[in-house]
Amino acid sequence: MPAEYTPRPNSRQWRGVLREYADRLDISDATPVITLGEGGTPLIPAAALSARTGANVFVKFEGMNPTGSFKDRGMTMAISKAVEHGAKAVICASTGNTSASAAAYATHAGIQAVVLVPEGKIAMGKLSQAIAHNAQLLQVQGNFDDCLEIARDLATNYPVHLVNSVNPDRIEGQKTAAFEVVEVLGDAPDFHIVPVGNAGNYTAYHRGYTEELKRGESTKQPRMFGFQAAGSAPLVLGHPVKNPDTIASAIRIGNPASWDLALNARADSDGYFGAIDDTHILEAHRILSAEVGIFVEPASAISVAGLLERSAAGVIPAGATVVLTVTGHGLKDPQWALRTADGSDVQPTIVPVDVKAIAEVLGLAAGAGA
Repeated sequence: MPAEYTPRPNSRQWRGVLREYADRLDISDATPVITLGEGGTPLIPAAALSARTGANVFVKFEGMNPTGSFKDRGMTMAISKAVEHGAKAVICASTGNTSASAAAYATHAGIQAVVLVPEGKIAMGKLSQAIAHNAQLLQVQGNFDDCLEIARDLATNYPVHLVNSVNPDRIEGQKTAAFEVVEVLGDAPDFHIVPVGNAGNYTAYHRGYTEELKRGESTKQPRMFGFQAAGSAPLVLGHPVKNPDTIASAIRIGNPASWDLALNARADSDGYFGAIDDTHILEAHRILSAEVGIFVEPASAISVAGLLERSAAGVIPAGATVVLTVTGHGLKDPQWALRTADGSDVQPTIVPVDVKAIAEVLGLAAGAGA
């Protein structure tokens, strides 16, 4: 088991979501806390997006979690409960981020992680994380949905513990992000927009906001807007997509595990599911990095694309408070930042070892230093 510590009095060290929100989670003295310090991620005012829409826009940057994605919130809970129940190994299906998170938390707990990923359909940054954290990684000759079906069968019939979002502990951990939003804003936002793949995060935020409203910590339930890639939009189409296709690999899922829970959350919050094509996802990816200063993987940028689409449709009124969740860091899948709008590779400007020549390239006039 990981070494335990007791924070010094008045220490400002963030303790991870299980300790910070122990009073709102299903844990007890018998639950070993397996944490890498997840949660406590920044809620960043996005002036450029506010100017584009007339709304008050904030970005919940989940790429600042230990393994670079929101999955860590649910994984700390899932692995902690797995160890509490005596598990020696965990298994998951993944498009990348879940595998990275499961591997890191299992290693920290001293147990084995087995991850199933679609062959050739995982970003290198995520694949390298799973391998670095000593997971037993198998590339399945199929898509994510095939991987999840196999993982569920293995967990049912063999001594491994499933830690995908079908595990309710995952949703419980992920709901803590909504608690943080309410704490920072002093209330729930009017709208919350998230990328949707397996739909667990959509479900989790709604649950967290519902609990905060019941506790009297907020005065309203935000409308939950979820966006899927156009080539992988089963919730929008109303039926599974057999061969999902999108550059946004983290949400390339044709049959979401949390389908029914997400539909209930949409109905309860007067929410919405929409689809965005890859071109607009990449446009939003560039806007977020170049205008706001936040670098995310493409799937995360769909929140921004969804905001712009709904604002243009007149659905989001001026002055509304909107929170966008961006789920994974750009270093997970950095290749897209090196592409121009027409799909060609970005080329650096080559200059000689000459100050005057470089100043001319930069358009600088000779004069006193700044």
